[in-house]
Amino acid sequence: ESIKVPKGIKISIKSKIVEVEGKHGKLRRDFKHLPIELYLANSGHEVRAKMYFAKSKQLSMLRSVCSHINNLFDGVQKKFEYKMRLVYAHFPINATITNGGKTVEIRNFLGEKRVRTINMLEGVKVEKSTGTKDEIIITGTDIDCTSRSAALVRQSCLVKDKDIRKFLDGVYVSSHGTLED
Repeated sequence: ESIKVPKGIKISIKSKIVEVEGKHGKLRRDFKHLPIELYLANSGHEVRAKMYFAKSKQLSMLRSVCSHINNLFDGVQKKFEYKMRLVYAHFPINATITNGGKTVEIRNFLGEKRVRTINMLEGVKVEKSTGTKDEIIITGTDIDCTSRSAALVRQSCLVKDKDIRKFLDGVYVSSHGTLED
């Protein structure tokens, strides 16, 4: 498998650790747990992943590695964005962004007094949507940290001890993708 390195991106591969640098910062990812060979070809304009004597199930990890590296490229070029909507039937959920976009505080979920505090993972920012009411936007360069932060927000507002078909309140991901500049 091979991937083309986009323009304006510096990449270095040393002992299965891939470091990618672009206009939105620097990302690194470790592939040491996989029995593959990663190297730069075509004078640094192409990343190649090789594997010897593999069955088809094991070959599938080559494509996965290439997808991970492509996500690194997208992250340092465009950034990833997750839009989440606050959904409620009766008690209006109140989301407050504190700590300079690093923390979300969710109040009045199902009328509960408890304040749910969710800290974003490293390199992830959260902000309230300017155009849409009851929407928060989570952005970051690392797709893993960004999606996991969105998952933490969603999991903090799960309805317990009630019929979840009727009580549909919560914070849900409405759309996700890369930010186009």
